[in-house]
Amino acid sequence: MNRELEQIICEVEKAISGKRAVIEKILMAILSDGHILLDDVPGVGKTTLALALSRTLGLTYNRVQFTPDVLPSDIIGFSVYDKNTGSFTYKPGVVNDTNLLLGDEINRTSSKTQSALLEAMEERQVTVDGNTYPLQEPFIVIATQNNVGTAGTQSLPYAQMDRFLVRLSIGYPDFDAQMELLKARQTKDPLELVQQSVTRADVVRMQKEARSVTSKESILSYLTRLSMASREHPLTEIGISPRGVLFCDRMAKAHAYLEGRDYVVPGDVQAVLYDVCAHRLILTQKARLSGATAQQVLDDLLKTVEIPDSLS
Repeated sequence: MNRELEQIICEVEKAISGKRAVIEKILMAILSDGHILLDDVPGVGKTTLALALSRTLGLTYNRVQFTPDVLPSDIIGFSVYDKNTGSFTYKPGVVNDTNLLLGDEINRTSSKTQSALLEAMEERQVTVDGNTYPLQEPFIVIATQNNVGTAGTQSLPYAQMDRFLVRLSIGYPDFDAQMELLKARQTKDPLELVQQSVTRADVVRMQKEARSVTSKESILSYLTRLSMASREHPLTEIGISPRGVLFCDRMAKAHAYLEGRDYVVPGDVQAVLYDVCAHRLILTQKARLSGATAQQVLDDLLKTVEIPDSLS
């Protein structure tokens, strides 16, 4: 790992200790120019992690707390009639002029509001009253949803789940990390210690460098065979989508980039497969009733699909 990336991780660890693996995965997702879904219990540091990332990466930050009364216009903006000029003026939403958007508890808002994010996430632009407004580069959404307290919540539709590059869980800290957290917050907020490591232009540059990592034909064949096998697996109703395969390739390139290589090896694909693809699999009703999981399906794929030679 080069010094620049190591410094970014070290700065974020000042605010979130004992979670280096999660920080690396989120950094890889950002390098892949993808969006992140954090699915976890309340109070484990999802908001703190997003703030720390925005500070050390030099990105403009915005946050929206999703509730049932949040409207699509709050997300993408709206037009207001100006009687003095006789024309409409565009009032930006939370996605405008933002590099890193934290959508907190996205599963507590309406489907219409959830879908308002789709164009912004996919196209990096919003359209209001026939006018299109480009978003800043980069534009990354970190959405959170709590998997407890289901009152007033609704699951994200599959089409929107598929827009997220990875689905991650931070998890509880271990004993040492919990003790360090308590000690660090006795007199100050660790977020105040996080320093900017790079600029927004550096982030865009690193995204381009990660995208330029080489995936040989054998790796592309491996990804294709994994996706085809997921669609034919007896436990799945819907397998890995074409978008999921593309995302897996981009995430594998980012993993190789983080490791200091300019080419992808099978181990890169295997390292990111679960985080990129588990939330894209829909199991059959019989499989769900029997207690099967998406992870079991992916385990089967990694065991049965032939691994290519790293040198081929």
